[in-house]
Amino acid sequence: MTNLVTDVGETVESNPDSTAIAYDGEELTYDQFWTRAGQFAKQLHDSGIEEGDRVGIYLPNLPQFVTAFYGTLRAGGVVVPMNPQYKAREISHLLADSGAEAVVSLADNVPEVLDVLEETDVHEVVSVGADVEGATEFDDFLAEDTIDIVDRADDDIAVQPYTSGTTGTPKGVLLTHHNLGWTTRTNSGVVPGEIQPDDKLLGVLPLFHIYGMSVVMNGAMYAGATYYPIPEWDAPMVMDLIESERISIMFGVPAMFNDMINQPDADEYSFDSLRFVNSGGSSLPIEVLERFEDLYDVQLNEGYGLTETSPVTHANTPEARRKGSIGQPLDGVDAKVVGPNFETMPRVEKGPVDEEETDLDEITGELVVSGPNVMKGYAGLPEANEKAFTEEDGKTWFHTGDVCYWDEDDFFFVVDREKHMIVTGGYNVYPREVEELLFEHPDIADAAVVGIPDDRRGEIPVAYVVPTPDAEATPEEIKQYCLDNLAEYKHPREVEFVEELPRTTTGKVQKFKIREEDEN
Repeated sequence: MTNLVTDVGETVESNPDSTAIAYDGEELTYDQFWTRAGQFAKQLHDSGIEEGDRVGIYLPNLPQFVTAFYGTLRAGGVVVPMNPQYKAREISHLLADSGAEAVVSLADNVPEVLDVLEETDVHEVVSVGADVEGATEFDDFLAEDTIDIVDRADDDIAVQPYTSGTTGTPKGVLLTHHNLGWTTRTNSGVVPGEIQPDDKLLGVLPLFHIYGMSVVMNGAMYAGATYYPIPEWDAPMVMDLIESERISIMFGVPAMFNDMINQPDADEYSFDSLRFVNSGGSSLPIEVLERFEDLYDVQLNEGYGLTETSPVTHANTPEARRKGSIGQPLDGVDAKVVGPNFETMPRVEKGPVDEEETDLDEITGELVVSGPNVMKGYAGLPEANEKAFTEEDGKTWFHTGDVCYWDEDDFFFVVDREKHMIVTGGYNVYPREVEELLFEHPDIADAAVVGIPDDRRGEIPVAYVVPTPDAEATPEEIKQYCLDNLAEYKHPREVEFVEELPRTTTGKVQKFKIREEDEN
């Protein structure tokens, strides 16, 4: 029997007086944090929350999230993390689908929870930030004493996050104690010398998302390091914090690094305290990677993962890196590229390939993975589970939905999402290739390419561009720039300037929203 928080309990015994959480000028030691988590667990137990019961955490990155997360697991419960930007309609699905019986909510969001109580099994609402009628304030909820860790089996569910919903209704992902424990320990090894107690980890990735939760928060707590939760992304504030607090490890998404390098005073910062920086969540444009490294003289490593793989499957490291690659599989993870009949696709000798000179259809396929980090399945969705997995060679392979190729050194290169591929006049266009080119243009701060229906070609590529403040190029000039550098069928037929791109809280461009806006 085990529990994901057992490792954290051992860390507390070794580092009781070390700083666990640093937030807004205040610090919480490991002993203080662990006591509060135990008090939260005790009160959950006294409120009727039993082993396997779901507890929703509807918070931004705050110390109370960390306490509620480990307190729920300590009580034997299952955490259901929820995006604090969601409204009543969205959380109603998550709460009802998961069967959550308690919710810890930001005070401002408590009315959203109360609006949907009759549609859910929730009977306990805890408020963070203020007293709200219909909820118990967080500190008042804490019991006077604590309880020991409730044993849970390796295969028991620890967390039930939901997919981002960028293409449809969010699905509940069943992640076990073993999934998350294995990922926490293994991903720590991606950092040179592993994450250490004297490290300071920047918590800019939202904790409701598996990347911020599993890699950053769990990684810090497992190692006895200090976690700095940041409730809302603000590039100048974060850059000041890295300097002033001498942050040593940062995990982020491409949109964050792009924001940082596009600050007017970006070249005035010194990030010499950073010893490891990683990007994940979506594809990292090479132009952003190179500009970040040129500005701050620190290597930016790209990794890869999914909610369903808790999350990391691939990583670049200082010792083994290829620009443009998601890296090599973590030790213990099997990965390969397969064709439509699950046949293994041939490897290239050494990536990345010149995509203009290579027939990508000959080498690309879907990335599939197998390993101890792969989810148990989607909650209550047998048909989705049947599509998600393939049994072969004695292994269970998860279909990622990403178009990829690989080389003989086991580096993998994501070309694009299958659902994002544009078929125009019979030719396949991968938006990421066009977006990489657009990022190289000095007048472009951000860009996304989507396929728009066309009577003649089926679809046409359309580029949505966020210009830099001092941009001079016109949409026609950007179209010509693409035509000069890409095969004719790949260039955007239209270029539209926009103030910003619709993104999820984790930085992924919501291309379905762009299509909807274009149709309207």
